[in-house]
Amino acid sequence: MSSITIRNLDDQLKASLRLRAARHGLSMEQEVRNILQSTLAAEPGAVDGLDFALRINRRFKGLGADDIPLQARQSARPLPDFGRP
Repeated sequence: MSSITIRNLDDQLKASLRLRAARHGLSMEQEVRNILQSTLAAEPGAVDGLDFALRINRRFKGLGADDIPLQARQSARPLPDFGRP
């Protein structure tokens, strides 16, 4: 894990952070980690789920992959009968 140091933090901002952390029952460090994680996860282009799929889609858009024929799906095999009533 990495760490960072934030210098020249406004006293009022630090006090607000301390109060917010106390309301959530967390340390100031954990509260900052939570704030950063939730803020960055909400950004477009975040590396999770749908945003990741959209980035992949944009990267390969225009390569003509839409013209590739898709094979028809086959039906699933029937379930085996184990002689149960």
